[in-house]
Amino acid sequence: MTRKQRRLILIGSSLGVLAIAVALVLTSLRDSIVFFNSPTDIAEARTAPGKRVRLGGMVKTGSIERGDNLQIRFEVTDGNKDIPVSYHGIVPDLFREGQGVVTEGHLEPGGTFVADTVLAKHDENYMPREVVETLKKQGHWQETAAPNLIKASVK
Repeated sequence: MTRKQRRLILIGSSLGVLAIAVALVLTSLRDSIVFFNSPTDIAEARTAPGKRVRLGGMVKTGSIERGDNLQIRFEVTDGNKDIPVSYHGIVPDLFREGQGVVTEGHLEPGGTFVADTVLAKHDENYMPREVVETLKKQGHWQETAAPNLIKASVK
């Protein structure tokens, strides 16, 4: 076997091992690559109770209920489905009805999402591209009200 053949075999086998490693990483991260799931995604996928997920959408108007000891209940909607969320803690200053929110936690067997983290959108001129696309699909997007949102979401 010549030196050139050995080099080609070494390069070929190295590329094969690299391809297998990339395939294994991508298959193991398949469900967690998504930044968040919308309420419709969670309902359609029939997410198993107890599985850790990110839920994103808009805080439904009129759904915020504040309880004792920093307990808060609200609903996250994407215009199609609503999911009730229960959270114990301090919510961000920008958290309010009709605003974008991403929560991290798990789904209870009764359908309530128990969040351990609540993230509110940081600026009125930014909305994640996924939220814009979901709102457009469902007819809740006003093009005239959001020229900066489109620019910000394309970056």
